[in-house]
Amino acid sequence: MLLPRILTAVVGIPVLLYLVHAGGAAFGLFVVGVCALCCYEYALVLRLGGRPVQWGSTVLFGAALAACAAFGGPLGLTLTAGMALVCLIELAAGTHSLDRAALTVFGSLFAGWMPAHLALIRGLRPHGEAFLLMIFVSVWCMDTAAYVVGSALGRHALAPRLSPKKTWEGSISGFFAAVAVCAAFSHFLLMDALPLPWAAGVGSLIGITGQLSDLAESMVKRDAGVKDSGALLPGHGGVLDRFDSFILCAPAVYYCLGFK
Repeated sequence: MLLPRILTAVVGIPVLLYLVHAGGAAFGLFVVGVCALCCYEYALVLRLGGRPVQWGSTVLFGAALAACAAFGGPLGLTLTAGMALVCLIELAAGTHSLDRAALTVFGSLFAGWMPAHLALIRGLRPHGEAFLLMIFVSVWCMDTAAYVVGSALGRHALAPRLSPKKTWEGSISGFFAAVAVCAAFSHFLLMDALPLPWAAGVGSLIGITGQLSDLAESMVKRDAGVKDSGALLPGHGGVLDRFDSFILCAPAVYYCLGFK
């Protein structure tokens, strides 16, 4: 699967970088599409595992949350999240199933509301583009370092029940890779906006929450007995598989930068 993985990255990364640079409606629509697909794949995984979930409601409200983040800003996202929570509970509760209600509400927030913060990060002025680029590059380098070092030197399992191939050696390497990337962005692009100590803190946040996000998605798939969330991206699995690291990472970094 190495060749399809490389080819997908060769095509996908330049497109993503262009959208990050373009910002505005182009990136906003991209985020809405990603969140909708993540919610769809979340619901698909649970259904394949025989778990109850309101598929339509999960996708609808996940996409609505992403649209509010992209085009309505943080206030719109917060208000819509509240309304979506109430509506989802009402819709899911109509089936008289606590499991269905809980999994539906969780899915729209987990796969929709949380990664939608990528759009809010892009909207931070005047350095939103650089901040978002820093996050993407940090996560890519973190994943690569964790895979390479974990494959070569990994001896101690990180979370064997959730992801048997992940090791502490790989995780620590990924953490330091994220810190190093943020430090490099601070030195070369964001010296005034993100001093080195603050950059190291943001890198640490990415290194921790990015890997926890990956494990959180693995927990969902493991519970459903499914290996990949989909097959839309050759060599990478589904969209949720590719963007899982941003589920906790995006909101954590956004609020960290917002309160700076």
